[in-house]
Amino acid sequence: MAELTPTDIVRLNITDTGTEKLFTDEQLNAWLTQYDGSINRATYRALVTMATSTVLVSKKIRTQDLTTDGPAEAAALLALARTYKDEADADDAAAGSF
Repeated sequence: MAELTPTDIVRLNITDTGTEKLFTDEQLNAWLTQYDGSINRATYRALVTMATSTVLVSKKIRTQDLTTDGPAEAAALLALARTYKDEADADDAAAGSF
């Protein structure tokens, strides 16, 4: 079994594992570079980006047999993103860096 790369782990965290990827490897690697290799911070940024896209594209819509709630989905993504940021902050505090 091949060893997972940090990019692979970010993909797993955000469930970007289907045949049509939400983000390119280059995009995920850019966040990993921006955050000094922190998988949790790169995951956080990817989830925030997904939430932003959801808010911009998906509105709250109700029809006779269909309901979508983009703002609620975005809020759930942001709450999940916060857990990764909090974990990264805790890791940094334990390592004595910010």
